[in-house]
Amino acid sequence: MKITRKILGELETNCYLLLDEEANEAAVIDPADEAETLRAAVERTGAALRYILLTHGHRDHTLAAPELHRMFPEAGVYIHPKDKGAVGFAPYPMDELIGADLKFYDEGDTLPLGGMTIEVLHTPGHTGGSVCLRCGAALFTGDTLFAGSMGRVDLPGAEPDKMLPSLARLARLDGDYDVYPGHMETTTLARERQYNLYLRML
Repeated sequence: MKITRKILGELETNCYLLLDEEANEAAVIDPADEAETLRAAVERTGAALRYILLTHGHRDHTLAAPELHRMFPEAGVYIHPKDKGAVGFAPYPMDELIGADLKFYDEGDTLPLGGMTIEVLHTPGHTGGSVCLRCGAALFTGDTLFAGSMGRVDLPGAEPDKMLPSLARLARLDGDYDVYPGHMETTTLARERQYNLYLRML
């Protein structure tokens, strides 16, 4: 497994290219902006792009998804159904922009990527349809969990009462994970259990 991070867009969103090198299959997680940059990154690997995966529906995580889907029409675009429409201050509804090709995933769903498996964890709070994606020892947390912090719950479409239960669920996961958040630096779940105030107060 190889993970490449691109920091894209006005809000410096982390976009990840997840690659199974043996099977030569890839997924893009949170295509924040600059579809051409992402296409070039995929093409450099020589891999087939299987998925465009969205951790939630905010524009700063989805802006390049429609164009990237046009570039790679065989790649499935996935989002949680609660975030398929207008979410946040600058609505960018995936159900309208992707249309009938839009696919949905929810708690417990799995997607094969070569010899790897991507598992969906529904973690509402930042939005009603926020998800984290687990693949091996990697945990892509979108705007649910950050290094030393958590996502905002004061935006339209947020479910504030569900954020701490979602964080508690992540804290209870067995073992350690490399955490790849939607903004800022990578971290580990062990470190967040020890130092993140929001996890320590649970």
